[in-house]
Amino acid sequence: MAQNHVIRKTVYALAAVAVALTLAYAYYFILPPTMGDGPAGPPVPGEPFETVLSERPVVLLGLGDSVTAGYGASPGKAYLNRLFANPSDEFDDLRGLNLKRWFPNLVLENHAVSGSNSEECLEKQLPALKPYPVDTLGVVCLTTGGNDLIHFYGRTPPREGAMYGATLAEAGPWIENYGERLETILGGIRRLFPGGCQIFLANIYDPSDGVGDPEAARLPPWPDMLALLTAYNDIIRQTADQYEKVWLVDMHGVFLGHGVHARQFWRDHYDAEDPHYWYYENLEDPNDRGYDALRRVFLLAMIQAFEEYVGP
Repeated sequence: MAQNHVIRKTVYALAAVAVALTLAYAYYFILPPTMGDGPAGPPVPGEPFETVLSERPVVLLGLGDSVTAGYGASPGKAYLNRLFANPSDEFDDLRGLNLKRWFPNLVLENHAVSGSNSEECLEKQLPALKPYPVDTLGVVCLTTGGNDLIHFYGRTPPREGAMYGATLAEAGPWIENYGERLETILGGIRRLFPGGCQIFLANIYDPSDGVGDPEAARLPPWPDMLALLTAYNDIIRQTADQYEKVWLVDMHGVFLGHGVHARQFWRDHYDAEDPHYWYYENLEDPNDRGYDALRRVFLLAMIQAFEEYVGP
């Protein structure tokens, strides 16, 4: 009898361990990460927003893809809208921190198009705009290039503008063309604003959190994914460094740890303070908390850009 009792206890213990391991596996590898709530991203100092910088006309212009178009955001909570004016339920730490505090005569124009790649930004969005008056300052937010990489998720053979599945060698000429195209886009933006502009250029985030395994999101494998993403982000950084009044916005860095592996504490980019998912259900765009974080890194870049601004 005693031996049977020991056997039963052992079986129960092993069953409990098996259940625990199954639940842990499901939690870390199968169940989607939660989105969390409350503020997301870095803190933004309030002091820089206590002073009006200029009474001149200012245009906050959005160009590029769905990230700037605000796809997936709740009304008023896309990053560009939040830069322009705070939503009614703004978080306490950012209440009143917006560009209208600096520029009372600010207007918002968003010409970004969801699904567009860098070719379409150059060939369709820019030609549709006319130069602004010489007394107008431009504050331009640009996200472009992400769709160059992911269109159409491997459902078609890789090509320029839709490179999913390409090898780094195959994509070499397309990457070089992107660099030239990005410079042309920036030149076109500057010509829109004869009175001057500041351009805020975001790099491209990585929903795999640096792992490079799109199959974790039930997408086709892509061995050279991280290599192509790194090449594009290198071009964005080099281009921003090359030109005055072009500022890099590190969207890639702030989103690491908030993708499909957000729950996995052993990953290099795990964020113990906010182990949550910042992407929308389509994996391509931010959710509301992601847009909050993105708004914050744009604001930090703008504080740097306008730190010594002296306007009429």
